[in-house]
Amino acid sequence: MSKINLGIIGGGQLGSMLSVAAKKLNIKTTIYSDDLNAPAQNFCNEFIFGEYNDTSKILEFASKVDFITYEFENIPFETLHEMNKLKPVLPKPSVNRLIQHRLAEKDFINKLNIRTTRYASIEKKTDIEPLEDFLPAILKTTTMGYDGKGQFVINKINELDSLNIDFSKDYILEKRVKLKKEISVIITRFANNSYEIYDPIENTHENQILKHSKIPAEISDEILKQSKDWSVRLSEELKYIGTLCVEFFIDRNENLYVNEIAPRVHNSGHLTINAYNISQFENHIRAVCSLEKIPLKKLSNAKMINLIGNEITHYRKNSNFKDNEFFFDYLKKEIKEKRKMGHITTLI
Repeated sequence: MSKINLGIIGGGQLGSMLSVAAKKLNIKTTIYSDDLNAPAQNFCNEFIFGEYNDTSKILEFASKVDFITYEFENIPFETLHEMNKLKPVLPKPSVNRLIQHRLAEKDFINKLNIRTTRYASIEKKTDIEPLEDFLPAILKTTTMGYDGKGQFVINKINELDSLNIDFSKDYILEKRVKLKKEISVIITRFANNSYEIYDPIENTHENQILKHSKIPAEISDEILKQSKDWSVRLSEELKYIGTLCVEFFIDRNENLYVNEIAPRVHNSGHLTINAYNISQFENHIRAVCSLEKIPLKKLSNAKMINLIGNEITHYRKNSNFKDNEFFFDYLKKEIKEKRKMGHITTLI
């Protein structure tokens, strides 16, 4: 085994796939999670259970590893900041703090003259009432929330009372675009200012959860170039180290908008495991552990489907997959509605 031990904060499926990629590179992984049943413990070398404010557990974790990364962004900044005093945390905690806050993230993107949807800061109900020209819109909590959690679709002002919105939290109101399609661009930036960038991935959501991803995305050459250029620029401005995903909207007039930045490996990039010579997970590990950058090569077109909730049951019983089909079971103990349980990638 390599002498490198990579610490990963978070024990979900992204942590699992990072652990699998690390084994390919002979790198040990130690997972730190506040979920006693975290599925990533089935794939890592060592698992540490602890709360994110447990100083003694954090010290134990940091003492065992050489580098620290994370598989989701909703980790207290103070936790990452304290860990960074002990071992290098990549991406940098300051990057995560910026992207954790949707309003700060949108301000950062707009200052670079990169287009986002129109947005406004909302602290109370009366802040929304004068913004009828924003509607239809989506009201989102400025922090936390994913896969549609903490979000409210507002079509008309008179709907506000029926939505039971907790205005003790801060929100951002984002005007909805007349959506044609959604794409994502995954990029890995290395410490020497070099990077590897994957072709845009076309995504389809169901009930605000990613359901299908495919490459190549059916987009114009102009959108392809602009989405890649903006992704490179964002990663450069952040001085980012590791794999990052930029999610985009394309409207019916072929205008491109940045929806959000994910400072981590991304669900839409699962197909890179089978469709490229180097997956998003391996590239992330190579970047944060200061390993060699290998030129990226696409091996095949591909499509990926997320298996949500009970959909996993059929595939757990079926071992008759075709040579071009790759099933990944996240080994989550409990099946829940709207929970991502696994995925299948098909090379095409």
